[in-house]
Amino acid sequence: MKSLLEYYQNIPLHIDPVAFTISSFPVGWYAVMYMLAFLIAYLLLMYRTKKKEGIYDKDLIIDFMILALVAALLGGRLGYVLLYNPVYYFHNLWSIISPYDFVTGEFIGIYGMSYHGGLLAIIVAGFIFLRKKLINNKPINFWRFADFVVPVIPAGYFFGRIGNFLNLELYGRITNSWIGMYFPIFTGAGQFLRFPSQLLEALLEGAVLFIILWSIRNRSKFSGQLLAVYLVGYGFFRMMAEFFREPDEQIGLLLQYFTLGQIFSLLMICVGISVYFWRKNKIIDYLS
Repeated sequence: MKSLLEYYQNIPLHIDPVAFTISSFPVGWYAVMYMLAFLIAYLLLMYRTKKKEGIYDKDLIIDFMILALVAALLGGRLGYVLLYNPVYYFHNLWSIISPYDFVTGEFIGIYGMSYHGGLLAIIVAGFIFLRKKLINNKPINFWRFADFVVPVIPAGYFFGRIGNFLNLELYGRITNSWIGMYFPIFTGAGQFLRFPSQLLEALLEGAVLFIILWSIRNRSKFSGQLLAVYLVGYGFFRMMAEFFREPDEQIGLLLQYFTLGQIFSLLMICVGISVYFWRKNKIIDYLS
């Protein structure tokens, strides 16, 4: 039993973040999982279409997925630069887009993505995108389309968080619990058990939230309801998981207790609650 526990706790020490190389270009597990997440989301949306759970065709879904991928990358990166490490990038502008470290001459990839920045970019881009698309000569309703999309999103997050784990990033806080793992970024005196917070987020933000939204995907009583549930649900689970996740080194804890991710997640919950009651009152006004 002891050897099994030791094997579990040392799993990260045996992970190579590089999945494979093309010529001399390394492709990381995070990139692989990121693309897999979008593929899973696309397949689930196509499943919903085939089951007549939406009126959207394949071409529209593909166009939106491509747009969402680009928006997530740009918004996520810009959000990280502006919200999580603005001082560093102000003095190292080229590092915002360059995968190379010009000091060492090594390829280090582009590190740092903000989920909240990516989400905001997708919402704004999606709103603009849908205004230019027509079904039966009418613009596509943003709220109905959002309700069609959001139930599949947590399935993508599951693979994204697994990608964080395989990339040996976003590790958790120090713990004495058996559930902790050793991460290779820490050696010697810094080698302590840490919560595998990436796996916790994969479970909560990914699997659990997906089960909730997928089970109620055809039960919404007004347009925008599922989007509101998604915003509140993700915000809540993210806030819980952040208590186990190591705060960003350059930011630390705010008010000696909260992470920046928790602050944004709290705002997300507030927005979700506001959307819920706003959209609910819209349908009540309409029916009266």
